[in-house]
Amino acid sequence: MQQFISVNDVTNINALVKKALAYKSNPFKDQHLGKGKRIGLLFLNPSLRTRLSTQVAASNLGMEAIVFNVDKEGWALEFEEGAIMSGNTVEHIKDAAPILGQYFDVLAIRTFPALKNKIDDYSEMFISQFIKYAGVPVISLESATLHPLQSLTDILTIQEEMNMRQAEFAGRRPKIVLTWAPHVKPLPQCVANSFAQWVNAWEEASFVIAHPVDYELSDQFTKGATVVHNQESALKDADFVYVKNWSTYNDYGKIYENDPAWMMTNAKLEATNNAKVMHCLPVRRNVELSDEILDGTNSLVTRQAGNRVWAAQSVLSEILSSGK
Repeated sequence: MQQFISVNDVTNINALVKKALAYKSNPFKDQHLGKGKRIGLLFLNPSLRTRLSTQVAASNLGMEAIVFNVDKEGWALEFEEGAIMSGNTVEHIKDAAPILGQYFDVLAIRTFPALKNKIDDYSEMFISQFIKYAGVPVISLESATLHPLQSLTDILTIQEEMNMRQAEFAGRRPKIVLTWAPHVKPLPQCVANSFAQWVNAWEEASFVIAHPVDYELSDQFTKGATVVHNQESALKDADFVYVKNWSTYNDYGKIYENDPAWMMTNAKLEATNNAKVMHCLPVRRNVELSDEILDGTNSLVTRQAGNRVWAAQSVLSEILSSGK
């Protein structure tokens, strides 16, 4: 693996998931792999789980992890080619990235969409410029359109749960539902895009996406899924329910409605196959998900968040191994 930006960088999802779960059983078995190596974690927006889980994963492999909050501690970066830098930006990515490539063996970048211009956000210019100029492997810690480490975590959490309930899933594919939920502000489509992309590529499940009218995601990520506008019908016989808000894609970055009827509750789970519920966190309690679900036995949210370490460790291991 030369980089990790999307599911397209993975040759075998099941093998990567198996490796991640093996690290969960034995976190330090490959401590030699990263000895003498450094990873630079660059954040252009805040993070909790992504930052800390990747640091732990790197440490488990013997790497030194150095965190740099670009948005707070560094110069304002310019990413446009041919820019006349007479404004607020101080340093061009063409000058900064090659230096970072000399300091680090791997760069991990977290960016965030502005939710103002769809063309700009979906061009993925920020992370693409790091890849172009850094000269070392780049890992996405979330980009303007995708969150691949989260999605790998989601798949391995589903697989882990299925492994624990083998008899129940013997001879059948699970039904996975991604459902939109209300939120107090417009959020990007990154997690929803990425989850859809990974589940479709995994090809191990029946996959349904439920959202209100006008909340369609880009079909470059959802193609292969069944998309409906009725949450109740989507939830019928579901085994796993992934709850996530996202803003509009076509009329970009808007909130058209915040209907509380889309919040996930225990009552809605009655139509499911006693579904396990997932969310990437942070979560707005009693807006996206009710307390009763988050604090109840159907929630996989805490275990899912813990599995972020093993997803990151499996990706780092693949990159370090390919660089030998």
